[in-house]
Amino acid sequence: MQSNDVDLADRLAIALSGGLLLLGVVVTGLIETLDGAPRGAAPVTNDAGEVIAQPTIDPNIRTALVVAALLVLLVYALYRVAVPHVGTTKSGEPATESYPSD
Repeated sequence: MQSNDVDLADRLAIALSGGLLLLGVVVTGLIETLDGAPRGAAPVTNDAGEVIAQPTIDPNIRTALVVAALLVLLVYALYRVAVPHVGTTKSGEPATESYPSD
């Protein structure tokens, strides 16, 4: 059974976490690729200790973007567990509980 009741919190979590993940993985990866020669995640030094090549975008920034996306999903999951879900009927009306009268 598929649920179609997506509220504002759902949309915000999807957009924010998806955007951060795309930015941290795809966009920064494309920037690194289009920048030029392939480089490792750590700066490359010569025998004298001088930095001769380093990544365009610091790996700590890329990691922070991905971790931020995962934290958004964690907060969203905790929100969904804490806030009760109000079900709907097939007609789209809010479900109400009816108790038999004694």
